[in-house]
Amino acid sequence: MPGADRAAGPSGQEPPPAEAPRSQEDLLLAAAYVSDAQYSRNVPFETSPQAIRLYYFYNHWTMRAATNVFIFIDLSLALFEDPALFPLPFLATSLAEVLCLTAFFGRLLHFAKVTPQTIFWKDTKNICIMVTIVLTLVDLIVYGSLEAINIHSVRWSRALRPVFLINFPESRQIRRAFRSIRNTLPDILYVFLLFMFNMLIFSLMALKLFGNRGLKTVEGAPYFTDILEIILELYVLVTTANSPDVMMPAYDFNRWYSLYFITYIIINTYIFMSVFLAVVYNNYRKHLKNEIRKLVYLKRYKMIEAFNLLKVKVGTEFVVKEAEWRRLTKVVVPDISSSHLELLLRISDEGQKGYVDKANFLRLADLLNIQVITTSVRRHPLEAWMPHAYKSSGSLFIQKVVQHRIFVWIYDAIILLNAIFIALDDKKPHISYAEWLFLSLYVIEILLKLYTYEPKAYFGRKQFWNWFDTLIIIAALVATVASATIQSARKYNSQQILDIVLVLRILRLLRVIVSIQRFRVIVTTLINIGPTILTFGGLVLVVYYTFAIIGMEVFQGKVRFFDSNVTTPDALVCGNPALKDAAFARHRYCKNNFNDLAASFVVLMELTVVNQWHIIAEGFALVTHPTAKLYFIFFHIVVVILIVNIFIAFILEAFFVAYSLDKSDIETAIERKIQELGVGVQEEEVQGADLIDHTDTNDSCFNEDERDRKRKALKGSYFRIASKKYKTVDALLQRMFESEIAPEDDGPSLDEILSFSPSDIYQRNPNFENSA
Repeated sequence: MPGADRAAGPSGQEPPPAEAPRSQEDLLLAAAYVSDAQYSRNVPFETSPQAIRLYYFYNHWTMRAATNVFIFIDLSLALFEDPALFPLPFLATSLAEVLCLTAFFGRLLHFAKVTPQTIFWKDTKNICIMVTIVLTLVDLIVYGSLEAINIHSVRWSRALRPVFLINFPESRQIRRAFRSIRNTLPDILYVFLLFMFNMLIFSLMALKLFGNRGLKTVEGAPYFTDILEIILELYVLVTTANSPDVMMPAYDFNRWYSLYFITYIIINTYIFMSVFLAVVYNNYRKHLKNEIRKLVYLKRYKMIEAFNLLKVKVGTEFVVKEAEWRRLTKVVVPDISSSHLELLLRISDEGQKGYVDKANFLRLADLLNIQVITTSVRRHPLEAWMPHAYKSSGSLFIQKVVQHRIFVWIYDAIILLNAIFIALDDKKPHISYAEWLFLSLYVIEILLKLYTYEPKAYFGRKQFWNWFDTLIIIAALVATVASATIQSARKYNSQQILDIVLVLRILRLLRVIVSIQRFRVIVTTLINIGPTILTFGGLVLVVYYTFAIIGMEVFQGKVRFFDSNVTTPDALVCGNPALKDAAFARHRYCKNNFNDLAASFVVLMELTVVNQWHIIAEGFALVTHPTAKLYFIFFHIVVVILIVNIFIAFILEAFFVAYSLDKSDIETAIERKIQELGVGVQEEEVQGADLIDHTDTNDSCFNEDERDRKRKALKGSYFRIASKKYKTVDALLQRMFESEIAPEDDGPSLDEILSFSPSDIYQRNPNFENSA
């Protein structure tokens, strides 16, 4: 049976061309390759018929969703375990964790069934998952046994739970981010060592300048007499958290000593921190491009494998027959509409020859990745119910006014005027009446738009701004009615309700975003890069979770929070006498503790912001041991210096890309074919009562009869591309690099692809470094 005993690796002898229809096994294998290329999956799998079906089941959305649910449950168990936000018995949480571990093991076993054994056991991801499962079970047994005899121990394996989030194939984006960090570390290390050496020089200078002058801090402690304390204070000064407090004793003594601190801040805060960002940004991009290079060639490799499975020889070239192409696409995307399938075929088979050549076949994965919205012509319901009235001259005039740009300008002015009234005192009668006037104008605007545009098209799935605008107006209506109701019911006065009312009223100003095109472009760009931000959201979650678990094990119960009306001595020192007279207690930071997972995340967020983080670190050092400060310093290095800088680099790259990116060649080909077939519609016209054919008859190569015939073949459907922006930086770099690979270039072998390094520069792609 063809393809039954091959592995998903470099192909050997190409199969001889055959005119007979391909077997179902070959079709499924080719579809698996195309699906992997579409979703950028790099999963080596066995190609026997049974393994292919198991691989399809492995990638099914239900299996991936179930895995994510169990990962979420496993991570959420920390909310219910001691120290718990919602306490549950140890038996309940342990049974839930065992269930999660069973699901993870089953998922791993499923993966082992579809992957060649030699590759499975060489993959460090699989080893990490198995080791973590074993260690977690051992920890559960030991902890449960000690608890049974009333001996408290540490649940150290909880810090390993993010391993499951990182190492399953579904989290390849997070793994890529971690790989970028790991690869960037050597270059950052040199800068960090230079920074530490520079800080040590300044610390020694401070010890000699201020150590023997008998200076005191505000608390009365000796000023800059201990080298370790000096290093810590100067490290905190780099973050500006203790500025200018740390300088004041020396500055009070002699104003010229301020030059020391000014020089230190300029060199370390502004120069070294900027160098950190530059080094991180440069190395991040370098390693990301290497990752993308692998993805591009792997996608090309898989598409070529799929082509080789289905190709036949026509004349002097190998092609894929139209029937095979249709069958393949239906297997890859079972729910694709027949009109969408017909459109993609017209793009792939430009000359209507009955087959798809290699160059066009290799674009199939990209064609499927571009979301094309299929729209049918809809008449406005009012036109169906009362056609004469809706088509009358007065009605058409109203529709023309609503569609005119002046209508938008008028409401822009109304919004700005409304902003002025919101800033005024709404307790005055004429101000409150004006609120009702503005609200009435907004409701009239929505009603006019619904009168002009077909409602289902106006509130379509992709009409984000229409939904946004309408929801804001509904929120304003609810807020105004609620405010009037609360003010009229004098016996009822809830400050929380009033706060919600005020917030909803202010949300009305967000309509400015809808009205001003530049605002819409910026917000749309931020929405488009949302999926890429989620990648680093997962990265931050992993780091936060690990530090939170460690913090709870070390610091739980050391600091306690008391309500503000409690005035006992314990409340004044956050439940710990070691905090007496400490800045931690004076600032009422008692709620900044590690007594549950939620509180721990709040503390870690405060440490990320860095304001007053040294006070938090000092407080926990007082209630435990001075070396506890190393926990907070290490968190600052990992999160603020490393991850936040990478996150900034990532956002900068993604925003520049999404803000300025033009359409790709494939998107242009789709749009060109849509217009040639006379079935194109712009996004704003989807809202209209009539869809207009925007084909330029003078430039079109089709006459009216031919266009009508093509329309009929597409069953009266109209199309548009859902988004003209790439949603990930990876997709952009893929496109930029792939555009330099000739269609006839099969690329390196699989082993060469997987061994790429950032220093690999191919002479056949001389412009990649510059273009990327």
